[in-house]
Amino acid sequence: MPFGLRKRKRFERVASLELPPGQWERAWISLRRRDVLWRIALALLAAASLCSVIRGWNPPFAFRTGYVPRRDIVSTVAFTKDDPVGTQANQTQARMTTPYIYALNPEPLVQLRGQLRSALVELTTAPTLDKLDPKLWQEFQVKGAASLTPKEQEEQFRKFRAAFTPQESLDRMEAAIAQVFAPFERRGLLDKLSDKNGKGNQQEILVYPSKHPKLLERVPISDVLVANVQAEGNLIHNGLRKHEQLVPVADRLFAWLGRQNRIKPTLTPDDQATKALMDRAEKDAKQARTEYLEGQTLAKGGQPLGDEQIGLLRLEYTAAMSARPLGKMAARAAAVVGLAFIAMLLCGLYMRYRQRGPLASITRLLILLLLAVIAVLVSRWAATPPNDIHGEVLPVLLFGMVMAVVYPRGLALLLAGAVSLVVVLGIGHGLEELILLMGVTTAAVLNMGQIRNRKKLVYVGLFAGIVAVSLRIMTDFVDDQPLCKLMCQDALINGAWAMTAGAITLAMLHFIEHFFGVLTDLSLLELGDVAHPLLQELVRRAPSTYNHSITVGSIAEAAAESIDARGLLVRVGAYFHDIGKMLKPDYFAENQGPDDNRHEALAPAMSTLVIIAHIKDGADLARQHRLPQPIVDLVVQHHGTTRVEFFYDRATEQQHADPNGGEVDESSYRYPGPKPQTKEAAVLMLADAVESASRTLVDPTPARIESLVREIAEYRLHGGQFDESGLTLRELRTIEKSMVMSLTSIYHGRIKYPEQKTA
Repeated sequence: MPFGLRKRKRFERVASLELPPGQWERAWISLRRRDVLWRIALALLAAASLCSVIRGWNPPFAFRTGYVPRRDIVSTVAFTKDDPVGTQANQTQARMTTPYIYALNPEPLVQLRGQLRSALVELTTAPTLDKLDPKLWQEFQVKGAASLTPKEQEEQFRKFRAAFTPQESLDRMEAAIAQVFAPFERRGLLDKLSDKNGKGNQQEILVYPSKHPKLLERVPISDVLVANVQAEGNLIHNGLRKHEQLVPVADRLFAWLGRQNRIKPTLTPDDQATKALMDRAEKDAKQARTEYLEGQTLAKGGQPLGDEQIGLLRLEYTAAMSARPLGKMAARAAAVVGLAFIAMLLCGLYMRYRQRGPLASITRLLILLLLAVIAVLVSRWAATPPNDIHGEVLPVLLFGMVMAVVYPRGLALLLAGAVSLVVVLGIGHGLEELILLMGVTTAAVLNMGQIRNRKKLVYVGLFAGIVAVSLRIMTDFVDDQPLCKLMCQDALINGAWAMTAGAITLAMLHFIEHFFGVLTDLSLLELGDVAHPLLQELVRRAPSTYNHSITVGSIAEAAAESIDARGLLVRVGAYFHDIGKMLKPDYFAENQGPDDNRHEALAPAMSTLVIIAHIKDGADLARQHRLPQPIVDLVVQHHGTTRVEFFYDRATEQQHADPNGGEVDESSYRYPGPKPQTKEAAVLMLADAVESASRTLVDPTPARIESLVREIAEYRLHGGQFDESGLTLRELRTIEKSMVMSLTSIYHGRIKYPEQKTA
């Protein structure tokens, strides 16, 4: 065998045959890419966030006020409920058993003993009754003294005086009186209980010495009432009688003390301390609770749930969730995360094959997921007591409408459906709620379409509101709910939220466009105003280029609409696609006179640089004047990577004429691109080329126009200019037909007007 090569055997040739990877193998290869793994991780994180937002580890509380259950609802666990009436009774009892607090100042009793000593000293210094002030002796008189003779009076005076003389006897009597007064000076005296803080303990009080509020002593009220002290045969009177030294004079001393209300209260109510003590006792009072057993009926079937039943069901739900095993919680949380992740995965697969917009950038995907989490969070908040305002339809509808503004309606519906599913899992209202959310969102998204005036969003919100009212009533009937005022009120509230979503979207439309970098037809109409400064400057500097742009716009718009692309975007983009030419207008054929060709003095390579520069200049002008990114993209992509044929052919001719001139670098005669990335950019490229080329036709008959359009389209197609635009061959043929019709109508034959004859 030549060169020593060994001839392979048949089985070796068969084994060496490698087939392209299958579907699952391609999927596995794709999953191992780092960018794909990042997107999957983001989706998994968003699914976990959604589970956390809706507290997916526990079943939701699914009851609402006014809902009519089909059967009795019984408790699944035992629980207790606060009894406000019983608790209030306990608090009242606690206040009533709380003693009042008084501050003690014994000085009035000390002064009273001093006055008594002074009276006794004056009495003992008088030798006889006649020498004594009658009023003073009268104060020591007891009952029945008025019937005594003067001699008997004198005898009693002598005995009374003898008890306090000499001085030692007076001192002993004074000490005895101090012993009788000591308990009252320690406990104090009180006229009546203070009721400023309400009714308290009627048996005891708390007493503390002035300036020592912490030295509290519990004292029976009966021992400190002045009325009890002054009563004959009670307290002081008994104290005087029981003292051995004071027995002979006890009645007369008590008579002196009882006259002229000499015994004054020595206790002052401390209302602030009493209030604090009563408040603390009320706070510490035992909370009364009602016990409910497992299996006990909480709500009757066929009767609407009121606030009381909802409160009981909420308590039973809380008790059941607190007793829920950790294993069940973990299993349900994993299931919720799995469902949310699968929903996102399905949306991602749809984007992968139909609309790559959100997947093209990690940032855009992150924003999309964040908006979904926020929509679910607000929906759950709006549907959860005590914030149950039946407003869960608003954030879901807003999310769907925003997605319809940013992305195609099919993707917006899919994303809104995934969010609706998670919301229903979070609020637990079942299939009826899912039908409502999806129905209202579908009605709004499908009517978004082309937003060419501000009234469109108002009408969309109004229509969505009507759908919301209708669906709410129908789903309630399906759920066997009776027609009542509450049902109608709930339906109207849902309708109001739907209309509010339209108004909010209208108010936020400008910010949505700016944030996501999209253009609605409403903004395109404003942008396409010929009074725009750039267009006005283009008219002034390059009027022929302006006319070319206007013509290209009309041709491209009709062609784009023929394949259901955004014709208005293409038209407005066509207005601005050649604004870069205004910086050097004389170097472009449409602005040159018959004998004014600036390129005659330039080398083909230099002329090419001047021509190609209008792409970069146009993009810079567009960005400088804050044109939206979609318009900038059309400016950059409308020539793709096509070749500047005229100057390339001239350079080739010169190279052939001068063999020593070197090879012609074809890449230096091509536009920098990129190639058209959208169908709209592809349509604009083709419309720009055929409009310019049609001006060279000497006799633009329909056949010649059709041949020219087909030739230019085939050249661009075979040159790979449409490879990245998503344009199909069928759509390309449709575009060709539309452009042929437009150019034919522009160049149609006209009747020659007869010349005017001079008189």
